[in-house]
Amino acid sequence: MSHSLSPLNRPCNTAVSSAAGRRSGAPQLTNPALDYSYDGSFEGMLTVLFQIYDRKAAPNTIQPVGAVQGGLFVMPVEIDTDETAAARVWEGLLRYMDAEARTRLFHTFLSEQPDRELLIFRYADLAMRAGRDISENYADDNVRRVQRLAQQMYREKHRMEAFVRFEKTQDGLFHSTIDPDFDVLPLIAPHFTKRYADQRWLIFDKRRRYGLYYDLTRTDIVEFETSAPQRSTAVSATVLDEREPLFKLLWQSYFDHVNIPERKNMKLHRRHMPLRYWRYLSEKQPREQRFEPIRNKRPVQPGGPVISSGESVSGADEAGKG
Repeated sequence: MSHSLSPLNRPCNTAVSSAAGRRSGAPQLTNPALDYSYDGSFEGMLTVLFQIYDRKAAPNTIQPVGAVQGGLFVMPVEIDTDETAAARVWEGLLRYMDAEARTRLFHTFLSEQPDRELLIFRYADLAMRAGRDISENYADDNVRRVQRLAQQMYREKHRMEAFVRFEKTQDGLFHSTIDPDFDVLPLIAPHFTKRYADQRWLIFDKRRRYGLYYDLTRTDIVEFETSAPQRSTAVSATVLDEREPLFKLLWQSYFDHVNIPERKNMKLHRRHMPLRYWRYLSEKQPREQRFEPIRNKRPVQPGGPVISSGESVSGADEAGKG
């Protein structure tokens, strides 16, 4: 399955969507319905949409080639990805919806729902037959599902941007392993490219076996092929920078000292930081050094200022000299 950082890697053209009014609808699908298969990419999905209206045959099913489940008399029509046709569909959708609504279709595809392809078709077909934007037509189940999936994708994207923790290797590469519920790597790429533009980094999606690699000039998608499944994707300690354990210890120490035990609320904590993310967070790993609170303050004396331990010692020395 191929991946793309953005739909067709083309900038969003909002000029087309600026025109108001009802547009001409999609052609009627008068031929017998077909089962379609494609290569699993978003460009391939857009090509399937093009072929549906070109053949005037509605889909019974739309499935990636490797996941086709047909019956005895079912022969799926395999659609080869055509980037020209995909670009035509992608730009043409702006005639019936704004750029934000169109982006939600891309997010729906990344959600990896079992029926995501049919959901995208139904939403696009409904918009084209209405001749206008339908993003607020919540009476329709397809619109509600697309909206709900887009919200779930946004939350997962936000959490990944907050919870990614890097480890530095000996060659200066910052590596991180994640396991998100949805395929959010294409969505978080702009954030990390902008925020960590001065260092090489790799974010690896353990579940989907591909990652993002930034080489100081551009961010590319890299795929890993292995002959046998691996139980762990953690970086071996032999290739980590020798200071990495110290960085981990410093991060844990910082986390411990900013914590306020009196305001501990684990229910709220787990809601904002779900347990499934903890195994990738440095601050949630077993402590190699026992936590000790900072002891550089004396208790506040009634009616007096707070005096640090250093000032107390120096003051006593001066008093002894007097």
